[in-house]
Amino acid sequence: MDVHLRDLRYFVAVAEELNVTRAAERLFVSQPALSKQLRALERQLGCLLFDRIPSGVALTRQGEALVPVARDLIDRWGTGYESIRAASATGTLVIGMQTAVGRGLQHEALRGFRATMPGWEVALRLVSWHDPTGGLADGSSDVAFLWLPAPAGLDTYVLSTERRCVVLPADHPLAGLAEIPFAALRDEPFIALPTAAGPLRDYWLGLDARDGEPSIGVTASSPEEVFEAVTGGLGVVLVSEGNAQLYKRPGMVYRPVTGLPPCRLAIAWRTGNTSPQVTAFVHALRQIATKV
Repeated sequence: MDVHLRDLRYFVAVAEELNVTRAAERLFVSQPALSKQLRALERQLGCLLFDRIPSGVALTRQGEALVPVARDLIDRWGTGYESIRAASATGTLVIGMQTAVGRGLQHEALRGFRATMPGWEVALRLVSWHDPTGGLADGSSDVAFLWLPAPAGLDTYVLSTERRCVVLPADHPLAGLAEIPFAALRDEPFIALPTAAGPLRDYWLGLDARDGEPSIGVTASSPEEVFEAVTGGLGVVLVSEGNAQLYKRPGMVYRPVTGLPPCRLAIAWRTGNTSPQVTAFVHALRQIATKV
């Protein structure tokens, strides 16, 4: 009987959380989709793995027996896959990102990586804000440039610490100020990331410096949607100081915001991933960050 590794990962997440909703959030899948996969796995195995109880789920005897087996298979496959890639001395390092990186980080890191891993290619992958892990959760990225806070299960190294700025329409009443106190923005409609972005959505709404809930003008799924909304007068948005330089558009102005802690750009990778290609890329970035 063949079982998909994905189904075992889903099973282990639910077994650890003992709650399908929390496991779905951890896996970045919908709760109905996760429940459907669990039922399909139970049908395939011919037994119940979970008892449904008011507080969530509880493992059956069969479920308890499967947990160590599933964990072992997942770990062994991960180790084997990385060994295959390392043994070939060639492959593709996939770098996930949700916005432009700039700051001289990407190009310098690629030069250092290629010098260390000459047989490897690099692929840049733009990931939607709906996946706050930048593709790390499902393995479609090897490393990712992320703004903190990062989801659980990832290791990170901070590359840049910057002020947060606000993007305003050029004719906004506050646009004439050199710096804008965050208190002056609290009643403004804000452009928000998708709900699936989790803590990152809250961070770029400034919830860490608010007493109440923000006014949401519109939800955007990409940088282009954000800036279209700003120029359309639908709201304002917080961005990092470095990205303010990367995303200049007619009809918009950027102003530093006072009263907010700085933001941090990091490189992230899956916890426990010590593969040579990931280690080499992170090391290259560490060398750059040390010089700054």
